[in-house]
Amino acid sequence: MGGNQPQRQAIGGREEARESVPAIVRPGLSSDQSRRPGENPIDTTGVTRRSEGQRRKTATRNQSVSKEAGWDAEYVLPHNWWVTGLAIAAMMPLAALASMSLPSVLIAATALASTAISLFSRKIAPWERAAKAKALAPMILAWISILIPVAGHAVVLVSWGMNGGLNWPWVVAGIISSNVMCIVLLRHRTYQQLACLWLSWGIIAIGFGSFDAVAALIAAGVFITLVGRYQIEQDRVDMVAAQARERERNRAEDILRDYEETGQGWFWETDRRGLLTYLSPSVIAVLKRPPSAILGKPFIDLFDLNDDNRDGERTLTFHLSARSSFQELGTRAVAPGEERWWSVSGRPAYDSFQNFVGFRGSGTDLTEKKRSAENVNRLAQYDSLTGLANRFQMQQTLEKILKAPLEQHRECSVFLLDLDRFKHVNDTLGHPAGDALLKQVADRLTRSVGKQGRVGRLGGDEFEVIIHGRSERQQLAQLAHEIIHALSQPYSIEGQRVVIGASIGIAVAPANGETNESLVRNSDLALYAAKDGGRGRYHFYSNDLHSAAEERSKVEEDLRDAIANGSLELFYQPVVCSHDDTIAGFEALLRWNHPTRGWLSPSKFIHIAEDTGLISAIGEWAIRTACNDLAQWPENIRCAVNVSPVQFSNPQLPSIITNAVARSGIAPSRLELEITESVFLNDDEGTDAMFTALKRVGVRLALDDFGTGYSSLGYLKKAPFDKIKIDQSFVRGATEPGSRNGAIITSITSLAKALGMDTTAEGVETLDELDLVRKLGCSHVQGYIYSKAVNTTAIARLLASGPQMKAQGYRSARGPRQTMLRKVMLETGGQFYNAKIRNIGLGGAMIEGLWNVPPGTTFNVAFSASKIVSAVSIWSEDDRMGVQFSEPLDLEADGLPRNEPVGIPHV
Repeated sequence: MGGNQPQRQAIGGREEARESVPAIVRPGLSSDQSRRPGENPIDTTGVTRRSEGQRRKTATRNQSVSKEAGWDAEYVLPHNWWVTGLAIAAMMPLAALASMSLPSVLIAATALASTAISLFSRKIAPWERAAKAKALAPMILAWISILIPVAGHAVVLVSWGMNGGLNWPWVVAGIISSNVMCIVLLRHRTYQQLACLWLSWGIIAIGFGSFDAVAALIAAGVFITLVGRYQIEQDRVDMVAAQARERERNRAEDILRDYEETGQGWFWETDRRGLLTYLSPSVIAVLKRPPSAILGKPFIDLFDLNDDNRDGERTLTFHLSARSSFQELGTRAVAPGEERWWSVSGRPAYDSFQNFVGFRGSGTDLTEKKRSAENVNRLAQYDSLTGLANRFQMQQTLEKILKAPLEQHRECSVFLLDLDRFKHVNDTLGHPAGDALLKQVADRLTRSVGKQGRVGRLGGDEFEVIIHGRSERQQLAQLAHEIIHALSQPYSIEGQRVVIGASIGIAVAPANGETNESLVRNSDLALYAAKDGGRGRYHFYSNDLHSAAEERSKVEEDLRDAIANGSLELFYQPVVCSHDDTIAGFEALLRWNHPTRGWLSPSKFIHIAEDTGLISAIGEWAIRTACNDLAQWPENIRCAVNVSPVQFSNPQLPSIITNAVARSGIAPSRLELEITESVFLNDDEGTDAMFTALKRVGVRLALDDFGTGYSSLGYLKKAPFDKIKIDQSFVRGATEPGSRNGAIITSITSLAKALGMDTTAEGVETLDELDLVRKLGCSHVQGYIYSKAVNTTAIARLLASGPQMKAQGYRSARGPRQTMLRKVMLETGGQFYNAKIRNIGLGGAMIEGLWNVPPGTTFNVAFSASKIVSAVSIWSEDDRMGVQFSEPLDLEADGLPRNEPVGIPHV
């Protein structure tokens, strides 16, 4: 019993492994399961495929077969030991025939008892297996079930032979037959086999009762014992090898099952007719059909055979019909409700007689890989925000048109679009709102163009439209007008009403360019011309646009030279205290005396400096120059310098200012930095840190153009401003009846006073505007009412004349005037005079031809025989006078231009 324990443990481990991993067969487990003719083929007829339920049944059946084959040797009694009872029962009539005699009652009773005990072993064997480990009672009964039938069988034969009824050769033959049966039935149970041999031959030796019989028994027993020991060792070696083979098979089984269950790959097999005999459960689950609807059907039915996949279908069909191997063939699966792609590999299989038995192979899911590739291709071809074609795809489209084989197919038109006031939306509402606006713009643009052309987004707020084929100029103009009209309609963004515009540049191929680069460049020049013309309009390319581009390039080059040569100048406009007209300071304004073009307005070159990055160098120079000039003025005078958002974002700005202040020797508080609201667009820790650093330097901070940009009051709580500058757009027209500008100015001054800040009203030009801003509480005034910006020499004379300035200008603002030269007839007091109108507005005009006319003189002004207007003179100087109409003129209705100058032809 003890010698069986290692064997019990080893076999037990193997049984446990078998119960946890069902034994199934898959294609691809062995390299020699699928071979070409001449490669030592094997029989594949036993290879079958089963469902999960069939696998469990197969595993149980395999386990039973293995146990009956002797691999359950940890138990004393085999399942089939009851067969010995049948052998004993069959032996009795055979022995009677051989001896021609009947056995005695005792012999018959012994044979019957042995047979009964053998048959009863059918109950004892399951009991032994069901009992707990090392249970003594089942083991004793199991040994009794083995030994008693063997002993009874030997006793019957020996007794029958000793009584003379059965010859001894038949007795020996019966004993040998019993030994062979024991050896077969007790396979791998060496101790039981030895016990049976000893017992049966021992009874014979006892029956003879001679010394030679006992000696022969002992000699044979020693030999049997030695053979038994060898058999035990051989069984142990065989068991270890079998366990190793089982572990290897189970490991491969587990790996392949895990591979299938993860969905990374699957296996398939067909018969010689191409019908599926096996398909991995993971694929059956994807197809959403029962196994019975898939197995036994053609393998080709798993794939989509429509025209879109015709090439893949022919390739797969070719390999299956030609019985040739194929690797990683991409095919589209017939998966309901989704698009799924597989990569399939396979090779033909042959039996031992070189007969084709079908295909075996594997597959992997390409769906995610294909989707990823499509997504990458989409990102490379389309704009991720709007879904329109991107710059790369638009370039490819245009190049394809321009390189068409036939000349008439190379005709096309290119629209370049740029959104007007889009930056303002980003600045005020933020970039997420800007993205939402771009999506709506893309939708409107696509609807406007329709099928006439292709729409793409080049980046930012730039769009492109390509119209293929010849188009009349009038048709292009109409389309451009429709696009501008559509894009200019109000948008709803985050609950707010947003209005923008669009400018369009148009170039036509091949007239305006025969290559992609030239055509896009020329349409870009046309776009710049549309913007310069006032935005919200379209412009066709013309050759003179190149000169404008060259002029811009020349201005940029000259500006770089001006910075290097020190040709830029600062002019200063006074800032006056509103309550006593004393000079509080100046604002530094940039001026450029071009060597050939004379004085240039900042509007002519500042935007170029911003686009080219020169604004930083100009800003640093302006701070140093202003500090040096400020050092020459009285200590109570301040100077304000504009700081661009680019300068403000420069971490070196505090150091630049500190060095400029230190070199000039002025108090830091005399320098005032004017900062626009756009610096708060990226309202982060860097912005707060910059404000803290500037205040640590000691300079004053002014919020410039308040109310025209970001327009949020939130930043006033934390930004350390010393002054708020009211933009001139609020001052202009504030004195007109019904204007709300006065209320806005009042709210700003009240807010500034509550926060301890000064206020400066910009752009004050008339006396009534000055009176209004004083009345509304502005602490400082800046504008032409006191002085325009002048150079340092004029500032020195101004400061030398005293601290106060006198306001000089018109009493009230007059409407816009148009220059003209037109003959009219004047009538006053019955006298008629010929005169000329030099300029005219809605409410009045300047008339030339009468000398020293007293103010208040009433005239009838005859523009024509049918148009006579009453007017009164309000001023007179030499032969010129200003008149005010009794009622405003409708210039357009009267045939007089309202928005365009009137030229000489009207004389």
